[in-house]
Order: sequence, then structure tokens, then C-alpha cells
Amino acid sequence: QVQLVESGGGVVQAGTSLTLSCTLSGSTFSSYEMGWFRQGPGKQRKLVAKITGGGSTTYSDSMKGRFTISRDNSKSTVYLQIDNLSPEDTAVYYCNAEHPALTRAIWGQGTQVTVSS
Repeated sequence: QVQLVESGGGVVQAGTSLTLSCTLSGSTFSSYEMGWFRQGPGKQRKLVAKITGGGSTTYSDSMKGRFTISRDNSKSTVYLQIDNLSPEDTAVYYCNAEHPALTRAIWGQGTQVTVSS
């Protein structure tokens, strides 16, 4: 069974940086396109960025500049670096995995990021 586990969230100060991690188990990581999404309080879940198995990246227009997605296929892990955090970045951050053979994406349980001013 394919599973995703996120880590790296917590309470952080505004202006600092944070790197979230998401590790996939149960399948061949490099064959999945990985994505990071976030859901703020009372808001819909929104795409932050995606990365293909080969490393090509796509960012939501509103997320360009302070967010960097990367992956290490040898560690079956995708990362999201967030720079210059602001209270508006407070959200639950989710990773997901998409594969051509799957009809639905696989989601992790989410990791909470709270930014204090």
C-alpha cells in the first residue's frame, strides 16, 4: 500500500524559513509526480507546487518566489522550502502523489505550519 508521511511543520517566527518533507513508501517513488498543497483556516485546499519524477517543477502563480519544491528520488522524499514566512502562510500543508496508473491521487495526512508575528 502506498503511503505518504509529511514532517517538518511546527510553530515558526515570521521572516524565517522552513523545509517540509514528505516520504513515500510502498512503491517506486520516481514514477510519481509529487505535489504540495496547503489549506489555511476556513479556506479551500490550494496547489503550491508540483514536481515530476524527472525534476520539472510547476508553481501556482500566487506561490512563485518564496516556495521551492525539490525531490530526492534516492530517499523517496519530496521537499518544500518556504522562505520569508508570514502569518498568511499558516495552514495545513499536504503532499500528494499522482501516477498514470492511478485514478485518484494519494494524499498524506498533512503537517501544520503556524507562523507567529
